[in-house]
Amino acid sequence: IALVMVLALSACAKSNGTLTMATEATFPPYEYYDGEVIVGIDVEIAVALADKLGMELVIDDMEFDSALMAVQEGRSDMVLAGLTYTEERDLVMDFTDSYAKGIQVVIVKEGSDVTMDNLGDMMIGTQLGTTGYIYASDTVENGGYGEDHVIAYDNGITAVQALMNDQIDAVIIDNAPAQAFVEANPGLTLLDGEWALENYAIGFTKGN
Repeated sequence: IALVMVLALSACAKSNGTLTMATEATFPPYEYYDGEVIVGIDVEIAVALADKLGMELVIDDMEFDSALMAVQEGRSDMVLAGLTYTEERDLVMDFTDSYAKGIQVVIVKEGSDVTMDNLGDMMIGTQLGTTGYIYASDTVENGGYGEDHVIAYDNGITAVQALMNDQIDAVIIDNAPAQAFVEANPGLTLLDGEWALENYAIGFTKGN
């Protein structure tokens, strides 16, 4: 873990001895529930940082959009949620260096005629507030498919359920949770290829 992360956290952590992590715990293997406990890669990073600082880690599970706002408004110390760095988000949050590569892929039903080339003709499910939603719902001129072809759901699980219920034709989501969703739901598969390549980082309140 980069020293810059520890220095940044020592500056932003609350004086009551707790380090608060905002997340959305339906994103395996980065954050998800094992029984009643939130676990995953991002949680392990947060635990290591809290231990380094001699602080108690507190994890607040909420919708992805709410996790971003909690940090932007200073109600949480940091957001770890498979969060992609973008120039737009950099305007409202500060970020660490990237700690992982995020690959976005497309989930479809087995036997589907959906391809990477005809996605723009389909109904696509994404998670609200994610870069998948931002990119896909953008105009065709900017490389997206337009808002008329994209439905935003509160989380990835709900989007996948909509796909299984034939309410949408495909789901755009990060590769790691996509693999988990496909393994857990027979009849689903991934299209070949990467839909987008991104960098995960930890987000902090701007200027903190």
